Amino acid sequence: MPAVPAQLAFGVAANPPPLPAGLLHGPVPGRDLQELHPGLWRAHQLTRASGVAWPSGFAALDAQLPGGGWPQGVLSELLLAQAGIGELRLLAPTLAAVAAGGKLLMLFDPPARLSARALDGLGLRAQQLLIIPGQLRASADLLWALEQTLKSGHAGAVLAWLPERLHADALRRLQLAAAQHEGPAFLLREWTAQQRPSPAPLRLSLRAGGPDCLAVQVLKRRGPRLAEALLLELPPVLLPQQRARALAPRQRGVLAPASTALPEAVSGAVSGAA
Repeated sequence: MPAVPAQLAFGVAANPPPLPAGLLHGPVPGRDLQELHPGLWRAHQLTRASGVAWPSGFAALDAQLPGGGWPQGVLSELLLAQAGIGELRLLAPTLAAVAAGGKLLMLFDPPARLSARALDGLGLRAQQLLIIPGQLRASADLLWALEQTLKSGHAGAVLAWLPERLHADALRRLQLAAAQHEGPAFLLREWTAQQRPSPAPLRLSLRAGGPDCLAVQVLKRRGPRLAEALLLELPPVLLPQQRARALAPRQRGVLAPASTALPEAVSGAVSGAA
């Protein structure tokens, strides 16, 4: 019986096609791994932009966000030490850029009444905001409306202050819906949510860093975790003249009567510049 070549016996072609040079001899000199395939990235480096990224308006933050800004088509989670800590002032430059394109801004269940005057000071027009209150609605209804909004393509940017201890399945559904959304999508969640996993590819925690300052910690991104928090200076809640009027009684050593209402400009700014 004639001998059978070993290559045929084991199903190996006698003359296999040559392997790429990079696999035989290591990476090609002068070429980055990401040039071989855009899906490759080094864990110690930030990924390149795989889609649209919206500049945050804060250069120090953009330098730490993959793509140089807030990503489009995925969820960005902001975990708050407390609601109204300054998240709206942080996001205002991006929201203003989205609204400049004629797109609607949708806010789900904001923690306080928004003031048109305070919004105008942040470069936002109340006419371009659609607010969906959630206090009188079941959580399931609010999440359903949020999911449909992300799928619809009608909103330019979405902000949602979510109920506490949200189920992982609900987050996965929102992440899938965000893939159809042509704009940034922000989920505002409780501080303790950082102890639980999330499908959102970008997670940041926000806490007070001083008067009109926000300490931002990057918890999760396509790249290394940021060791130190970023200290970002936010637009002031009160204009200099308003701040002077608000502090005037204290500076004179006289306490304002307990029944005295705050000036309209001051109360509007406090309730609207979260």
